[in-house]
Amino acid sequence: MRLILTLEYDGTPFRGWAAQPGLPTVEAALRQALVEAFASVENLAVAGRTDTGVHALGQVASVDVQGGPPPERAAAALNSRLPDEIIVLSSAEAPAGFHARHSARSRSYRYRLFTRSTASPFELRRSWWLPRPLDEDALAAAAAALPGEHDFRAFTPAQTQHEVFVRVVERAEWIRRGDHLDFEIRADSYLRHMVRSLVGTMIEAPGAIPELLEGRTRAEAGGTAPPWGLYLVAVSY
Repeated sequence: MRLILTLEYDGTPFRGWAAQPGLPTVEAALRQALVEAFASVENLAVAGRTDTGVHALGQVASVDVQGGPPPERAAAALNSRLPDEIIVLSSAEAPAGFHARHSARSRSYRYRLFTRSTASPFELRRSWWLPRPLDEDALAAAAAALPGEHDFRAFTPAQTQHEVFVRVVERAEWIRRGDHLDFEIRADSYLRHMVRSLVGTMIEAPGAIPELLEGRTRAEAGGTAPPWGLYLVAVSY
């Protein structure tokens, strides 16, 4: 039986999603819980491999299991075995042929800035504190240039395994929510560090975004925003 799991996690204590020998990762914690709850666990896959310190509000995983609780009770069984920073929001039997990564049509991310003049202990490792004034009109114009098909090679490390740098962005905008200024983006797929590099460049030089989308080099773009402001919000199938 193949399960589909929707997860929420605080990425602070983890070295990203992907399992690494001797290091705490979300994948390793979830796999351990699955092994404890089911007699057989195979083909664990995830919609988006989040980096160290990155959070998720709606991560999706698929996995083949046997000999454990029924699908509707799998979430509770796993939550009793997972660390407090990871929660399975829902569990269900997956449709035929479903794969968490390959079946995904788009993924939505949010990058959260905290713009209050003073820091907050409740925002630590949850957002990027930027107390200086920001040109929100310029940020909005930069985001408006992103939807469509573009070459994003300026927004991923120069040393990369990617061979194709074109991605299709469906939606991109900045939204003010009180002391937070959130960048929200939905695309078919992403290059490594793409969202964080877009945010860093928009903060430093928002007017440069249109020309950078023409396939410019990474060195011509701005810095990479820190990981703790980034959230995987949802995956669409």
